[in-house]
Amino acid sequence: MKSLIQAITQQEDLNFLLTNRVPRQALTHFMGWFSQIESPVLTRAAIAVWRLFSDLDVSESRQTHFRSLMECFTRELRPGARPIDPDPTVLSSPCDAIVGACGPVRGTEVFQAKGFPYTLAELFGPTQDTTPFHDGEFITLRLTSSMYHRFHAPFEGQMEHVTYLSGDTWNVNPIALKRVEKLYCRNERAVLRMRLASGHPIALVPVAAILVASIRLHCLDVLLHLRYRGPNEMPTQARFTKGQELGWFQHGSTIIVFVPPGFTRCAGIETGARLRMGQALARLPAHCDR
Repeated sequence: MKSLIQAITQQEDLNFLLTNRVPRQALTHFMGWFSQIESPVLTRAAIAVWRLFSDLDVSESRQTHFRSLMECFTRELRPGARPIDPDPTVLSSPCDAIVGACGPVRGTEVFQAKGFPYTLAELFGPTQDTTPFHDGEFITLRLTSSMYHRFHAPFEGQMEHVTYLSGDTWNVNPIALKRVEKLYCRNERAVLRMRLASGHPIALVPVAAILVASIRLHCLDVLLHLRYRGPNEMPTQARFTKGQELGWFQHGSTIIVFVPPGFTRCAGIETGARLRMGQALARLPAHCDR
């Protein structure tokens, strides 16, 4: 049964139809409601169905029995399940992920997939100065629905500003990225501007998707979701250590990491690579004093 379902969903045209040509926002609102229902019996049944479509594995979780789907989506891991790279010149991956497009930012142009460019300004929104990331590097990290959904600080530093941009809920899988132009710029997202202890700026852009238009950040006392009405610009002075939890998605989605010129991707960071949170992602410029 599982192999049959996976064979059907791997048919690209059918996958795109089933996950995009549907009432995306209505389904996302429904999932937000359904996932919070506390019923052990219903939750076990829903997780069993979920496993038909994915490789869900909760063996590393702090808890393995859940009262709701939300508890499973946002599960914490056992201590030590994700070692953080100790190298003081390395940014660690903020999440478990599959690397999507990655490479240099060409001026202000970024690629979501081959032949599908977008600009930093379109992604960050009209209020943000994107100059620090011109000609820098970007790494797109895609979280599948079955992955660990919490994300963490890639380096010691401070969160300086959060911008929330409401939007659509297109699927963010590779099939949709090859068909929908500027998809990340259409979807709901947040721009997290950070200043590392080294003095360098970086940005993390969590992008929501169908069934997952909710982002929780520890530094804010609001839940960012489709019904959120502002404020959209939120200064913050939250300090963090490398590997410290920053927040979570309420399902799988994408985080795009932007670093300034001079940073380099670590070995093995290429399209299709599977990463675990804490793994080496990018290296600080060689002239950094740290």
